[in-house]
Amino acid sequence: MTLKSTLDPDSPEYRERRAAMLARLADLEAEHAKALAGGGDKYVARHRKRGKLLARERIELLLDPDSPFLELSPLAAWGSDFPVGASVVTGIGVVEGVECMIVANDPTVRGGASNPWTVRKSFRASDIALENRLPVINLVESGGADLPSQKEIFIPGGRMFRDLTRLSAAGIPTIALVFGNSTAGGAYIPGMCDHTVMVKERAKVFLGGPPLVRMATGEESDDESLGGAEMHARTSGLADYMAADEHDALRLGRQIVRRLNHRKLGPAPGPVREPLYDAEELAGIVPEDLKVPFDPREVLARIVDASEFDEFKPLYGTSLVTGWARLHGYPIGVLANAQGVLFGEEAQKAAQFIQLANQADTPLLFLHNTTGYMVGREYEQAGIIKHGALMINAVANSGVPHLTVVMGASYGAGNYGMCGRAYDPRFLFTWPSAKSAVMGPQQLAGVLSIVARQAAQARGQAYDEEQDRAMREMVEAQIEAESLPFFLSGRLYDDGVIDPRDTRTVLGLCLSVVHNAPVRGADGFGVFRM
Repeated sequence: MTLKSTLDPDSPEYRERRAAMLARLADLEAEHAKALAGGGDKYVARHRKRGKLLARERIELLLDPDSPFLELSPLAAWGSDFPVGASVVTGIGVVEGVECMIVANDPTVRGGASNPWTVRKSFRASDIALENRLPVINLVESGGADLPSQKEIFIPGGRMFRDLTRLSAAGIPTIALVFGNSTAGGAYIPGMCDHTVMVKERAKVFLGGPPLVRMATGEESDDESLGGAEMHARTSGLADYMAADEHDALRLGRQIVRRLNHRKLGPAPGPVREPLYDAEELAGIVPEDLKVPFDPREVLARIVDASEFDEFKPLYGTSLVTGWARLHGYPIGVLANAQGVLFGEEAQKAAQFIQLANQADTPLLFLHNTTGYMVGREYEQAGIIKHGALMINAVANSGVPHLTVVMGASYGAGNYGMCGRAYDPRFLFTWPSAKSAVMGPQQLAGVLSIVARQAAQARGQAYDEEQDRAMREMVEAQIEAESLPFFLSGRLYDDGVIDPRDTRTVLGLCLSVVHNAPVRGADGFGVFRM
C-alpha cells in the first residue's frame, strides 16, 4: 500500500519542529568540525610541511571516484579528556567496486597515538568488518599507545591484533598501507595483515625504536636499518610491496583489492524506486518535546521505496507500527514506535513479526521513539513482564541483520526490545533529536525523591524539602546531559549522529554492506513464556 502523508510543511507546528532540528544540526556540524580539525592548525601544518597527506585525504584518494564514504563514530571521545574523533578515522567506502572497512590513523593528533577511545573505535570497526565480511584496509601512521593512558590501553588493546588474525582466518582480507611510524604494539598491524605496503623512506616499523633498543641492549641503530621500508622489503620480508610515495601506496592498495576476487554472498537488490515525498521534510517531523507523539509512517513515507509499506496487524497493538517495505531495492521488515509506550499487545505483535522476518530471511529496521514498557498494577497483572520478555527474546535470538535508528526517546527496557546497542544491531544511528536513558530525567529524579522521603519517614526524621528540590534539579540536569546524542555517541553507543534527511542514504549503504554476508533467519528461538 502507498503511504499517504498528512504532513503540512506550511504549518506553524512543522516550521517550529524544523527550526529546532536545524539548530541541533548546526551544533552537530560544529562538533564534527572538531574531528575534522585533527590536532589543530599547528600540527596539520607540520604534517603538510613533511609532504604528507592528511588521513581523510588518503581515504579520498583510496576510494573509487564519486563513491560515498560512510564515516563511523566521528564523535568518539566527545566529552572526554581526549580529542573528538579519538585520533582515528573509521568508515566504509568502495575500493575497486568492493565495500571495505577503512581504518586511518590521524597523525596530527598526538602522532596518531592510540588512546582508550581509539581502541574502542577500532574494535567497533573490526566487529562490523567481521560480521559483514568487509575487507579491512589500515592506513597506518601511529606512534603506538598514548603512554600516559597505557593502563587503559595495554590489556584490552591486544584484541586489535587478535581481530586481524580472526578476520584473516574467516577469509576476510586485511591490508596495511604504512605511511609513517608503526611502532611498538602498532608494528603488529602490518605484521598481522594479509597484505602490507610500506612507503619508501617514510615507513618505520619496529617493536622498539632506536632509544628503546639503546636502553634495552646498548645497541646503536638508526630508523632505516632498524625498521625502514627498504629493510623490510629486502631483508626482513615484512613488506610485500615498497611504494615510492603516498600516492603510489594508495595505488598499490587499490591494486591489491582489485585482485581479491571478493564477492557478496547475500541476495542482490531489486529495482530502486525513490520515495514519493521529499526527504527534506524529515527535518520537521520530530517535535522538540519528545512527550508529544509523532507518526512514524511520515518518516517511512520519506525513506522507503515508492513510499510503499504493507502494514502488519494495523489494528492490533497500535503503539507499534510493523510492516514490510523495500529500501534501495532491499526488502526490509520495519518496527517503529508510534505512541511511545509499549503494551503487552505491542510486544506480542513484535515477537510474531520478528519470527516472520526470520522465516523470510528479511533484515529488520527498528525506528525508536519509546518511553519503555507500560507499568502499573493493571499491566503487571496482565503480564507485561512476560510479554516484554517475549519481545526481547525474539530480538535477541533473531538471526537476520538488524538496523536501528533512534529518532526520539529510547528509554528503559523499550531500548532493549527495540534492538538498542546491547542487542548488537549491525548498525545503530541516532538523530540529533534522540534521547536515551534508563528513564526520563524527571521520572528518575522523582523516584529517588520518593525513596529518600520514605527512608526518612522510616527513621522518624523530618524530610528536608529544600535539599530534596536541589537534589531533583541536580539529578534532572545530570540525566538530561547523559541522555543526549553527543554524549552517547562519544561513548560509541551508536555508530554516529546523522542528519534525518540522510537517513535513506545511510540505511541504503548499510543494507548494501550487510548483504556482503549471507542473510539468514534464526534456526530457533528461546523459550517463549505464554
